[in-house]
Amino acid sequence: MKKKMNISKKRLLRFPIIWMLIGAVAIILVQGLFLLLTERVEGIGSLFLTIILGFVAILLYKFILKYVAGRATPELSKQSAGIEAVWGVLTGAIFVTMSTFIIVAMGGYSFQWAHAADPVSVLMTSIETALSAAIVEELVFRGLMLQAIQKLGGSWIALAVTSLTFGAFHLGNPGATLWSAFAITLEAGVLLGAAFLWRRNLWFAMGLHFAWNALEALLGIPVSGFPADGLFTVEVSGQALLTGGDFGLEGSIVTVILGLVIAIPMLIGAARKRL
Repeated sequence: MKKKMNISKKRLLRFPIIWMLIGAVAIILVQGLFLLLTERVEGIGSLFLTIILGFVAILLYKFILKYVAGRATPELSKQSAGIEAVWGVLTGAIFVTMSTFIIVAMGGYSFQWAHAADPVSVLMTSIETALSAAIVEELVFRGLMLQAIQKLGGSWIALAVTSLTFGAFHLGNPGATLWSAFAITLEAGVLLGAAFLWRRNLWFAMGLHFAWNALEALLGIPVSGFPADGLFTVEVSGQALLTGGDFGLEGSIVTVILGLVIAIPMLIGAARKRL
């Protein structure tokens, strides 16, 4: 009887939604703990704690998938980590740079150097915030949620559900609207999901996500509604549909279109690999 109960318990834990929830809760709790610690530390110490958070979150992810889900984690292979992360960073930087350039060319943004800004402080803050979000959100949304739903309903359903959930997740941000949530669903949810399905690893998605948020913050553009003290001050003019309004670049139709333009070839590449 005891053996049968252990087998039933093991099967329950290995059901995709169960290990997804266990992993997500564990990683978010760890992130919350580290956020409390970083609030008490400034400068390089805060950045160091954020890097530690990244390592702990990744180790926790691997532990849960190995001992709860009973599966390996090739999506976090050390062998391809460096090159995949670099390619992700380059993709994210190109995406944000092109989106910003188009909006500037259309008269939506103008930039002036922020003379009062401390470049070192701005750089560390931008890296710290972007790194935490990129690691934790990719582990939860693409690592756990997308793969769990993929096992139950296939890749396309997993991409749709995680994209919609990712958009809804940002509804609580400052300046958020139904449009901004829809925009995040398309430009970020679909793009990051496509990046994961295409490259089959989280390093690429993390690098893309990191560069996206970090570069926005350095430019002084609000990051998903959160104001950023960057190296520049940004003057916004024109319709919110073009500029993103108070929500920032993610609320712009330019970013939505460009995000889909980048995501579609990734999805084609993923489909050729049979997702």
